[in-house]
Amino acid sequence: MQLRRRLVVAVHGHALLKDKLEGLMAEFMTLVEQYRQARRGFDEEYPAVAGLFVLAGIAGSRPVVDDAIAQAGSRLDLRTTTRKVLNVTVPQFEAQPHPGGGYSLLDTPLELDEATQRMAAFLPRLLELAGQEHAVWLLMDEIERTRRRVNALEYIMIPQLRQTVRAIQAKLDENERGNIVRLMKIKDMRVREERQRKRG
Repeated sequence: MQLRRRLVVAVHGHALLKDKLEGLMAEFMTLVEQYRQARRGFDEEYPAVAGLFVLAGIAGSRPVVDDAIAQAGSRLDLRTTTRKVLNVTVPQFEAQPHPGGGYSLLDTPLELDEATQRMAAFLPRLLELAGQEHAVWLLMDEIERTRRRVNALEYIMIPQLRQTVRAIQAKLDENERGNIVRLMKIKDMRVREERQRKRG
């Protein structure tokens, strides 16, 4: 009876895990598509932003540009929130840049101004992309774990439990048949004894 209860629980758990796996796969495909679009935008925009810093280094003196970048260091307020996707905690990042100290506009090239402005606007998107990539990896890990559990239940645990239940049932049936045969023999012996008593 305990094995049968375990079998029922295993079959029910297998069905629930399969549903969870399907939900995870649907969410994963949506998230991957969002990540691909964000990554495409990043790959298109980043070379232009990085190129502005290269142009600034070419247009002005490299040490002056490096000093200006160090002085212009801005602060970034990072807020992390989480959301649940079928029991998987997925982080979401939000960034709010705050301008840092200034640098001398007389000594630095014009390209550096545009480069710092574009980078300040670009950083929140970079963090959003990082959050999406991390979420994709988390969902992949959970999908792999869930798939392993589903397979373990489907191909190992449930068949073993069914086989064990069948073996026990066969043994119980055999014992039952043995008991019936014994009872029939006992009945025959009593009937014979009764007949002998009546004759003698």
